[in-house]
Amino acid sequence: MPSKRTLSPIPPNTSTVIYKSSSIEDRSSRFIAIYSPSLTAKELQAKAEFEDASHRIAASRIPSLQRSLIDNRSLFDTTHDDDGEKYAGKALASVLSDFNVQGTVVVARWYGGIMLGPVRFDHIKNCAREAISNYLHSTEQQHAKRAKTKAEDETRKANLIRVLPERDQSISVLRGLLAEKQSTGSLSPKAEKGTSPAKVPDYPNLPLKTLENLERARDATIGWVLAQIEKAEVAQKSSPNLV
Repeated sequence: MPSKRTLSPIPPNTSTVIYKSSSIEDRSSRFIAIYSPSLTAKELQAKAEFEDASHRIAASRIPSLQRSLIDNRSLFDTTHDDDGEKYAGKALASVLSDFNVQGTVVVARWYGGIMLGPVRFDHIKNCAREAISNYLHSTEQQHAKRAKTKAEDETRKANLIRVLPERDQSISVLRGLLAEKQSTGSLSPKAEKGTSPAKVPDYPNLPLKTLENLERARDATIGWVLAQIEKAEVAQKSSPNLV
């Protein structure tokens, strides 16, 4: 039996995903557990795959409205259903407490005609432990994935905060060059006004999505200005009167 955890309870999970154990078979009897952090005992017991089971033992552990008077920690209400397998529901409730999770676990037993004695409780609890462990493993993987994504986003944001001012400087220089070439070519003098510096955005305080949109906009602007410079150079070469 795993030792009781001293960590805070696993936070509520509204997922309807069901976590299942492998089958344990002993002298024609078979045991399978399913666990859900959000579904009720009745919902799990009603699963079609358990319809012909001899017993559908259940236990639930949910947050209580009360808190500890000693340290104000959260308390939990536990309920269980033996479904004809005396004391089995209480054994399942202890497994939920051992793992310090909230939710519901149901173990289905198909009786094979041979009495197993006390070892049946080991099978019941081991199935439940496996189903809950599968849930915890999945949760840890999800947390690791979110942490990785967060780290990647932070790295991406830091890079954009560094790169965008460089893009702004490049645009300013290119616009100045464009204005000079258009002025030399006696083109529209309005281009000269494009060199006035714009207000620099507060990049560090902008969300990543906004920074990514700004990067695309800056790249598009640089591409456009370069195209205009190329047109101005072509115009200069095609005008023999220009110095």
